[in-house]
Amino acid sequence: MTHETPQQPPENEPTVLDLYKSVTKNWTSFFNFIRSLWDARRRAELDHALALEVAQDQPDLFPEEPVRVDYFPWRSVLALFLALGAQAFLEPPNRQVNISLALYILAAGICIWSYIKSEWHLPALPVPKQMPDNLSTRVVPFLFSIVFALLAFWDFGRDVFTPVNLLFWALSFGLFFYGLWLKHPKAVQDSSPDARRQKIIRSALVIVVFGIALFFRLYRINAVPAEPFSDHAEKILDVYDITQGQYKIFFARNTGREAIQMYWTLLVAIVFRTGLTFLSLKLGTALLGILTIPYVYLLGREYGGSRVGLFALFLFGIAYWPNVISRIGLRFPLYPFFAAPTLFYLIRGLRTRNRNDFLLSGLFLGLGLHGYSPFRIVPLLVVAAFVIYVIHLRAKENRQQAFWWFTIIVVTSLLVFLPLLRYWLAHPDIFGYRAMTRLTSTESALAGPVWQIFLSNLYRALLMFNWDNGSIWVHSLPGRPALDVVTGALFVIGILLLVVRYVRQRDWRDLLLLVSIPILLMPSILSLAFPGENPSLNRTGGAAAAVFVVSALALDGFVSSLGAARGGKRIFIAYGLTGLLFAVSAFQNYDLVFNKFDANFKLGAWNTSEMGALISEFRDTYGETDTVWIVPFPHWVDTRLPGVWAGIPNRDFALWPENFTKTLIVTGPKMIIYRFDDLKTENALKQLYPNGVFTRYISSYAGKDFMVLMIEE
Repeated sequence: MTHETPQQPPENEPTVLDLYKSVTKNWTSFFNFIRSLWDARRRAELDHALALEVAQDQPDLFPEEPVRVDYFPWRSVLALFLALGAQAFLEPPNRQVNISLALYILAAGICIWSYIKSEWHLPALPVPKQMPDNLSTRVVPFLFSIVFALLAFWDFGRDVFTPVNLLFWALSFGLFFYGLWLKHPKAVQDSSPDARRQKIIRSALVIVVFGIALFFRLYRINAVPAEPFSDHAEKILDVYDITQGQYKIFFARNTGREAIQMYWTLLVAIVFRTGLTFLSLKLGTALLGILTIPYVYLLGREYGGSRVGLFALFLFGIAYWPNVISRIGLRFPLYPFFAAPTLFYLIRGLRTRNRNDFLLSGLFLGLGLHGYSPFRIVPLLVVAAFVIYVIHLRAKENRQQAFWWFTIIVVTSLLVFLPLLRYWLAHPDIFGYRAMTRLTSTESALAGPVWQIFLSNLYRALLMFNWDNGSIWVHSLPGRPALDVVTGALFVIGILLLVVRYVRQRDWRDLLLLVSIPILLMPSILSLAFPGENPSLNRTGGAAAAVFVVSALALDGFVSSLGAARGGKRIFIAYGLTGLLFAVSAFQNYDLVFNKFDANFKLGAWNTSEMGALISEFRDTYGETDTVWIVPFPHWVDTRLPGVWAGIPNRDFALWPENFTKTLIVTGPKMIIYRFDDLKTENALKQLYPNGVFTRYISSYAGKDFMVLMIEE
């Protein structure tokens, strides 16, 4: 089925927006425009100049680095160091807010001055392309994809995956892809010796930086974080259910969880032979964090070339924020893992007008909805992206084609989302429960008017990068910025330069990057019933890729201002200073994760690993664990977690006080663990077992000792 595409006007035809940009470029342009209003000759000259300007506004995909001013760019250097100083004064515990604010204002002013003087500009955006697309489809595969989708949708009503519905599901979106996928000729590569040498150097740098990122993601993964908490027990039980043949589409335990992490963890446990353990959870999510990194590189490259991608790769790869949420062992990294490729393929698709990119964007959009519930905000980002794109278009026909691309993304994502869509329609209360408890007064009454809470949450979320990333100790260092000093300072400058460039050039990509950040923060901002949970590093994780790309853009512009393209001493100064900034950033992020976060986490976590070791020792000595119990106590250990450490993921070791007497009829050796200051339990056990041996276990965690009662019979 082929559709005729109406003839489109030339893409470089000047528009009102182009006229505005040209007229407001400088005072000379403005006065020439005023005179042209009554001077026909000047009006003709203005029209000709405008047409040339629009036609020439088509840079190469990765243009050569612009050469800035001949003299040393002291304004750029001064602006950067003022911003670094401002961010350093926001580091806890001895913050100097007034000094920091003054320095940031001064840095912003000098940064704009350096922009006016052509010192510090952001790298050029890649040129839009015209990919040929006659809106054709392969009719038969397309129609069969709809049939198989309907069959899969019907069979997903069982609420579990089966070989039949999985086959129908895979065929539905597989045939849909085949029906719409376009074959494009491969781009001609520059095979000159210089081009090959540059490609080898770039590839080597990417490999080295990716290796550094791997170190930060996997170093001491078995020890940082040290202990699981209750959510991990729930995840282990969900994975255990899969091993028992319960192939669920949605796991309703613990207010409901999407399925991808459960199946992914089981795969990791099998491949790496780590079993149903805390390490399997952590290793699985760390790998998801690693798999996100290439798309951060690609997104950076899409906004400014290979060097921006490399800078984004480094800054994201070593950063405390994505590193911590990738190590926790919960679903947190699934948000950025799917948000980054969804955004990348969407932006590249709109730039190149390549239908295949919209199929891929829809694929990741649909998969992301199976990952972590905050990802449910990403469809709103896709809508916002198309709105921003369309209002910047010149021709009506282009808007019609944009609607076609939008439809492709929607249908593709719906096909991939199909199992959860069926579950959602059947169980809307279960599927939406978790989100609704945060958004409404389902669990907790709202503390004030909705609009006041929303604006307060928005304000605090936008400040999280440079001021306070929240108070949740299990996945952050409470009360500190989400970014390190170097990245935080670059982020502020990057936002400023993006705003300036958008005001000047009106490119939809700049506006989309700026808008994407608050939209991707919304899952945290919309915690209206529990505003104390905002901001949080986990529910804002989808914004991380955009945030680090902004910082990378600023750094790339700074390197260009130093004249790296000139060679000689300039290149050593530019990259030497960049290396110094990277070293400072890496050192601080290493300290944040492996020293400060690790120590702070241990203060809040309970030492279930030590109890698990005792259970394992009891099993090795007596050959069983059925006579081992743990007495629950408010706000103490989750009595399921010691069993996870001992390789018994499906047992709760809880022994409630009302059941103490039942242990008397159990023969053989027994071990009962209880909190050291639980005197009521101790007195009751002493009455039941006067000959038992009561020992205080001295924990390696300060203040986390516990009591152990051994009964030999």
